[in-house]
Amino acid sequence: MTYAEFFAEVKGQFLDADISDVTEHLAYQFNITGEAEGIFYVEAKEGKLYVEPYEYYDRDAMFTCTAETLMKIAEGKLDPILAVTLQKLKVEGNIEKALKLKSLIDSKRKK
Repeated sequence: MTYAEFFAEVKGQFLDADISDVTEHLAYQFNITGEAEGIFYVEAKEGKLYVEPYEYYDRDAMFTCTAETLMKIAEGKLDPILAVTLQKLKVEGNIEKALKLKSLIDSKRKK
């Protein structure tokens, strides 16, 4: 899988998230390693969700993992907290805001 193919798929996964209850600014950067290596960010701002293939310097948290791990998390097949415990996901930055990633992922499954 190329980065472009991976990014298109993961962007679709994130844009399905319901962010109507997110009242604060959230910005995450994802550093993808291995196959489909690349960087992108997800930002919740003013009731809208943005997913763009760029580095984001004003981020709240940064996640580093493989494309496979992130897709499992986005599809709800791997809990992000378990992924950190298993050392499949590295998290840097504001841990409180990083934990909100799970609620974003969970919100799209409730639709």
